[in-house]
Amino acid sequence: MIPWYLIALIVSIGCLGLIDWRYKLAFFHDRRRTIVTILVAIGLFSIWDILGIRLGIFFHGGSDLTLPIRLFPEFPLEELFFLALLTYSSLIIYRFIESKKS
Repeated sequence: MIPWYLIALIVSIGCLGLIDWRYKLAFFHDRRRTIVTILVAIGLFSIWDILGIRLGIFFHGGSDLTLPIRLFPEFPLEELFFLALLTYSSLIIYRFIESKKS
């Protein structure tokens, strides 16, 4: 079984890293601040996800594209990579807009 979804997420994060490197927007602008921001956001979104799972709002549903590894019931490993991608892309967009204002 090839974890296509995880591979796509990692490639996407890598491509965001290239954009960030080219324009020095987040990680390559202020490494420590970016890491803290992404980790805090992943933590908050993970809590949100776990609460949604406990309330029966979110569920994995099973897919052949993901790994069978679950960090919690209905919380696949790939979710952490998705949350990192979501946060990193939002941060890059925010920093890009802010850089154009000045």
